Amino acid sequence: MYNGIINVYKEAGFTSHDVVARLRGICKMKKIGHTGTLDPEAVGVLPVCFGSGTKLCDLLTDWDKEYIAVLRLGMTTDTQDMTGQVLSQCDPEKIAALTPERVRETISDFQGSYDQIPPMYSALKVNGKKLYELARAGKEVERSPRTVRIGEIEILEMNLPIVKMRVVCSKGTYIRTLCHDIGGRLGCGGVMESLIRSRVGIFGVEDALTLAELEKLRDEDKISNVIISPDAIFEEYPAVIVNEQGGRMVQNGNQLGAAQIARIVRPEQSVQVRGSVPQKQSVQPGQAVVFADLAEGEQVRVYDGDGKFYGIYVCRSAAGVLKPVKMFLG
Repeated sequence: MYNGIINVYKEAGFTSHDVVARLRGICKMKKIGHTGTLDPEAVGVLPVCFGSGTKLCDLLTDWDKEYIAVLRLGMTTDTQDMTGQVLSQCDPEKIAALTPERVRETISDFQGSYDQIPPMYSALKVNGKKLYELARAGKEVERSPRTVRIGEIEILEMNLPIVKMRVVCSKGTYIRTLCHDIGGRLGCGGVMESLIRSRVGIFGVEDALTLAELEKLRDEDKISNVIISPDAIFEEYPAVIVNEQGGRMVQNGNQLGAAQIARIVRPEQSVQVRGSVPQKQSVQPGQAVVFADLAEGEQVRVYDGDGKFYGIYVCRSAAGVLKPVKMFLG
């Protein structure tokens, strides 16, 4: 049984659900979930959660993501990428008239928030039906625009009508639709030619592992070496180390008082908690000290004296307690 996250490299031809199904077979466990879909032809980072780590799925889905996308100007398709049926093609002379300066200016205008209409070929539901199911049946329904945020958009290469871009965006952004909208604003149409998801939060494509690599690690009994512990997601939170009494209480998900706290360690004071309980510059117990050191509403990581991570707690200084927010007893 594994508990945590693996940074998986999703290859072309697999859906996100395909990856999870394969991992259930590789790891011989059922409690596995992914953290946000990637189109079958897209590749790149797909964090997959195992065991108690599945409690992180919603949190990781909300993280900003980075993509490397190739935009082809001059055409539109029903899927907004190269896999769909061509709906229109622009006059070559109009494409030839596009200047790099105009394309660059138009693309940069998309940085910030804008209202994006989800594509018909998507997994969003309308009246209980997934949009792609309706699209495959030849039906098109009205979709409400949703505000998305483009944190960064950078042109990496331009050889018109091809533009390679790096995009950092919020949850719910469709890069296919961004390409479509850029082409629309330029008056020539545009589709996404290829897509790499290069980062999800702290997970980068350079560290992602293919299914074949994970199978090899399974055969070598080394998968546990690449499992990222859930507490790594919360490294910016202070670490609270409980004493023996506190250890018994966290095992049952109970709230904690100052009497159960052995030490508090700020992230800047120690980078290592698991397996080596931090000692330096730690705050010693006592209610006045503990709840002066933690702000009301501040969240903390809770460990026992052996460095075992139990969960995330929130400080309720007025009541003199730490209350559980999310437990990772796996």
